[in-house]
Amino acid sequence: MKTIKNILAAIGLISISGLFIFAVQKGPSDQNIENEPKLVNDYNVYALSVPKALDFAGEPVPLENPDILERMDRELLVNTYWQSNGLLMFKRAEKYFPIIEPILKKNNVPDDFKYLAVIESGLTNAVSPAGARGVWQIMKTTGRENGLEINSNVDERYHLEMATEVACKYLLKAKQKLGSWTLAAAAYNAGNAGVSRRLEEQGVSDYYDLLLGEETGRYLFRIIALKEILNHPKQYGFNFKKEDLYKTVPTYKVEVDTIVTDFSQFAKRFGINYKILKLHNPWLREGKLNNSSNKKYYIEIPKEGYYSVKP
Repeated sequence: MKTIKNILAAIGLISISGLFIFAVQKGPSDQNIENEPKLVNDYNVYALSVPKALDFAGEPVPLENPDILERMDRELLVNTYWQSNGLLMFKRAEKYFPIIEPILKKNNVPDDFKYLAVIESGLTNAVSPAGARGVWQIMKTTGRENGLEINSNVDERYHLEMATEVACKYLLKAKQKLGSWTLAAAAYNAGNAGVSRRLEEQGVSDYYDLLLGEETGRYLFRIIALKEILNHPKQYGFNFKKEDLYKTVPTYKVEVDTIVTDFSQFAKRFGINYKILKLHNPWLREGKLNNSSNKKYYIEIPKEGYYSVKP
């Protein structure tokens, strides 16, 4: 029995030694990682090089600060390797940026704020748990204070042009109050009062010097990461053709200043159906328009030839 135990122990020792030798021979190093053949479907995960200089609205990111560098690296990694979401951002940006950009320019708001809309909603008509809605994630109180109609019948937070105008008003006020576009962007997430209070409590004047909660602390870095990736797709591994991106369907406006009792019938007058009408006018929240005050509304109707509608 003792002899058998000794034999088994010897076999075990030889096996472990062999595994150890194999591990030492095949262990990863900077050299053999570069020399190893590519894996299945050329899918590999690589560390990213954070650009030497980044900015938001012309205000530089202090990447010489190791904390700032690590936080920037995190957002570049997260958004680069969330590939499906990244491709959707490229596709949607092609469709919606041409609508947002001229409104920002008209209001003297830096073009970089279009990337704020990307991280707020993914360029969709999202609804937050707190009740913010639309591409710009506007709260009901903020919307009404800035002239938007919001009720069960009409919710203009879903009207992209109108909501972009409201976002511009908010950002301009925040910039005037807080002194920088970077802090104005942070205030879009945490509120003017919230950011002002934190600056005063901590005795600093710059976003990058603030100790903030998780969401607002990541906010600017996420915006800058999306700006960097969307401007340099190949550098971050995104491959697509122009025809892969979503296209804006041309429309014309129809003025309505009366009650509409049935939008399904209204849509048929223009050769479309209710679903298509709603796609282009998500601010219409019901199948009718009450309009007891005879207010003028402008309804977007797609031009002919873009949709196939069965009678």
